[in-house]
Amino acid sequence: MNRAAIDLWVGIFVALGLAALLVLAMKVGNLASANISETYTVHANFANIGGLKVRAPVKSSGVVVGRVSAISFDAKEYRAVVSLQIDRRFEFPRDTIPSILTSGLLGEQYIGLEVGGDPALIKEGDTFKITQSAVVLEKLISQFLFDKAAEGGQRKPDTAGAEAK
Repeated sequence: MNRAAIDLWVGIFVALGLAALLVLAMKVGNLASANISETYTVHANFANIGGLKVRAPVKSSGVVVGRVSAISFDAKEYRAVVSLQIDRRFEFPRDTIPSILTSGLLGEQYIGLEVGGDPALIKEGDTFKITQSAVVLEKLISQFLFDKAAEGGQRKPDTAGAEAK
């Protein structure tokens, strides 16, 4: 093989590698699944959204049914307002409960929809009535440590020595 042919094959290999990295970056950034064409927008108010970000998935039964389109702050109620774009193929009852969940222990956050039983469906522009905010890991850890510290101050008397006598 001459030098020009080797250079050509190296160039093709590098181009394929860069294309693979681009596809991987789009998958990680949730940009590859922008195939949701027709959507409707609904809103959910949360006391705490944790690390939820725009473009985070909205899932029902583990299936992606939409994306978070916007996050804003309601200065009157001091709550986060999350706008969700749901694929028109999926309709949900009005009493569906959106929850902020985490993939794995420290993974990305997403919105999970727990379907209710109301026969009336949520429509464009509606707001979910009941929501479940994100669980903040730091709060859980501090609560656990606080409970353990309080428990340590109320130790039971040592009865092992009394039995041995």
